[in-house]
Amino acid sequence: MTATPAAREAVRRLRAARGGPVMFVQSAGCCAGSTPMCFDDGEFLIGPNDERLGEIEGCSFYIDAALHRAWGSGALVLDVAPGQPEGFSLGAGDGLRFVTLSDACPVNGN
Repeated sequence: MTATPAAREAVRRLRAARGGPVMFVQSAGCCAGSTPMCFDDGEFLIGPNDERLGEIEGCSFYIDAALHRAWGSGALVLDVAPGQPEGFSLGAGDGLRFVTLSDACPVNGN
């Protein structure tokens, strides 16, 4: 799991604004399969089917194991894009949302 410089800066700003780390959960739902959801750390209950891929600026990033297998071994990259966050996710800044880029799913983030 890696992140673009813009995503790393957004995470640092978000951590400072929230007063602590956040967490990312790569959605496996039918509506937002390529959208990472961002929550205050511990706000989302991780289940037995979630895998921790690593950290971005000290913030954990999880993915559903079945989705991880489906996407294969391609690199996942956290980035930001214009738009509002999905669902209950925290935004990446004014008018920005987090997106996950992957060779296995080239249309996400667009």
